[in-house]
Amino acid sequence: MGIFSALLGNAGTVSQEDLVKNYGQLLTDREEIEMGFKLIRDTFIFTNKRLILVDKQGITGSKTEYRSIAYKSISRFSIETAGTFDLDAELKIWVASELQPSIVKQFNKSVNVYEVQKVLAHHVLG
Repeated sequence: MGIFSALLGNAGTVSQEDLVKNYGQLLTDREEIEMGFKLIRDTFIFTNKRLILVDKQGITGSKTEYRSIAYKSISRFSIETAGTFDLDAELKIWVASELQPSIVKQFNKSVNVYEVQKVLAHHVLG
């Protein structure tokens, strides 16, 4: 099961200090990082203004794409909690009027998917 989890890209929480240190240059004035998650090589960050996806590309991971999604562009989202034999929870986010989710992320048990949902709901519904 461990190899499959690694291949699928499970997310784990990242400390706010590490996120600010590594990605603080991406922030605008009065923008603050609230929460972030690390996948194998990728990171996604919730700020008080937007969702930032950091996608490491290529074999070495030296090329990086920074994708910014305004919360007002998120039309809906869903979480699927882990079952008894399933170690992962899943987050899906739809942007604008797309029929398929734009973002699908797997979380391992170390991440409280309800907390992720709470942050999203706060920004999308607020």
